[in-house]
Amino acid sequence: MTTITPDGTPDGTPVPGNCSSPRPSLRPGPVVPGTLTAVSHADQSPKAQHAEKGGSGTYPGAPRPERVRPTPLADLAEQLGSPAPEAGRPGAADAAQPVMVTGITHDSRAVRPGDVYAALPGARLHGADFVAQAADLGAAAVLTDPSGAERAAATGLPVLVVDNPRARMGALAVSIYGAPGEDLLQIGITGTSGKTTTAYLIEGGLRAAAAQRPEEGGLREAQTDQGGGGRRAGLTGLIGTVETRIGDERIKSERTTPEATDLQALFAVMRERGVRAVAMEVSSHALVLGRVDGCVFDVAIFNNLSPEHMEFHSGMEDYFQAKAQLFTKARSRAGVVNLDDEYGRRLAEGESEVPVTTFSAEGHPDADWRASDVEVGTLGSTFTVHGPDGVTLRAASPIAGPFNVANALAAIVSLVVAGIDPQTAADGVAAVPGVPGRLERIDAGQPYLAVVDYAHKTDAVESVLRALRKVTEGKLHAVLGCGGDRDPHKRAPMGAAVARLADTAVLTSDNPRGEDPLAILATMLAGAAEVPIHERGTVLVEEERAAAIAAAVARAEPGDTVIVAGKGHEQGQDIAGVVRPFDDRQVLRGAIEDSLKSPQSQQSPQPNHQG
Repeated sequence: MTTITPDGTPDGTPVPGNCSSPRPSLRPGPVVPGTLTAVSHADQSPKAQHAEKGGSGTYPGAPRPERVRPTPLADLAEQLGSPAPEAGRPGAADAAQPVMVTGITHDSRAVRPGDVYAALPGARLHGADFVAQAADLGAAAVLTDPSGAERAAATGLPVLVVDNPRARMGALAVSIYGAPGEDLLQIGITGTSGKTTTAYLIEGGLRAAAAQRPEEGGLREAQTDQGGGGRRAGLTGLIGTVETRIGDERIKSERTTPEATDLQALFAVMRERGVRAVAMEVSSHALVLGRVDGCVFDVAIFNNLSPEHMEFHSGMEDYFQAKAQLFTKARSRAGVVNLDDEYGRRLAEGESEVPVTTFSAEGHPDADWRASDVEVGTLGSTFTVHGPDGVTLRAASPIAGPFNVANALAAIVSLVVAGIDPQTAADGVAAVPGVPGRLERIDAGQPYLAVVDYAHKTDAVESVLRALRKVTEGKLHAVLGCGGDRDPHKRAPMGAAVARLADTAVLTSDNPRGEDPLAILATMLAGAAEVPIHERGTVLVEEERAAAIAAAVARAEPGDTVIVAGKGHEQGQDIAGVVRPFDDRQVLRGAIEDSLKSPQSQQSPQPNHQG
């Protein structure tokens, strides 16, 4: 260990969306609320086998609806403007019959009988390289581009050829699954930081509305054809970085926003099971790569923008323009934007195509909704909300940090725009018990505060450390790393931020992926060394992450705070292409428990830190 100690859519083509009238309403309908918890759960990667609810078998990939009305392939060809394909596969018993489609997927391993397999061009391989696997699994047809057409045709399957299949498969999924988004109230969140937290808080508000009696303005009862199966109506959904929730069922997420084929299938499953409203994160990748094609969000939220994903975007303006796509008429009906953010102000001042409602956690007088009287604590914050027409109510963020006041206010305002009573929205947000890996508290009986947070970019690291400093009586000990094969320009600034703002900064590995962990640490250490010595805390370098966490815990005394940042909810560590089990929450808890067993810790009573 090294120690430094100081003195003292790609083409943007609009696609048909879920536009119809009337839209889903958040009024009224009684329902039993679910339970929202921030606990770890089994890994259910889409690449793993997924057991279908009520089904007899298992399939890889995202869940699919149990009942899909078959769509003639000829209708899909007409939608694409592609020549009508011939009938089924030569030699098949039903080769002369019209081809009927019941699903669509971009993953050859997830093909089910009756699927259209979307064979997409990739950076290294083409999906057409796997058409034989798709055909063997029962694909009904192939959607591909001209470069993949010949390989697809060699299977004998009907082939739909378009110039940009990725930009078209979202609209096809909408058609195949019967426009499921029309029956869901959809709230989408974009921005650099806070998407996950805001999505959980919104879902908490949706659950609170669903629990209301009809006359109190709750979610409208779902009109589902379940044949008296007794499924609950008015359930809520969540799609994001940590997991997907369909009512109370939980499925671990592979990425922030699923591909369009999986997303529309999820919407169809939600509709089938009685979900009435869904909150979901919308990444810049999802907007650029067409993952939300076919979606028109009832409410779109913009939280903030700071440098991130610069390996994908050419600069901040390109990054902003990607996010701004969500606020076009093709993507949403109404916007909620943060007036405290310079890019949010651009949307509010005319760069949004849809009407926007503004909010300000800093109390900006020009905002439609604003916060005042903010009281920050170790477990959360309370504040007063001021809205149009003299609306005033007391609200709470169930997660600590001033930035989470902004996330809670964004959630409340978006719920109000969606039609929920402001007090019901605020109560639902306040009742959320936590968000996995977002300032998640680890309590093993130690006399200091210990938390795990997902902060993995400079602004987020600075915000969370400043927030913890305000509620820490003693010293602040932080563990932080930077991921490999990602934006290298943030590494030195992150090293500098943690060295400046923490009393102890333990630099370590995050997910080095294909890079040398020591090379990443060297860049972080160089950033830390640029901090003037009189402004810098103690800096430790420990490549092995578990040892780094133990080093931070070993320095903690009563009244201190330990934060392990960067990975949050993640349950694996990617080193040289191999993902090893690793959960910061479990490792931190284990380190604390081991420290409490040591003879030194047993010399005096260890009261629990209650903040």
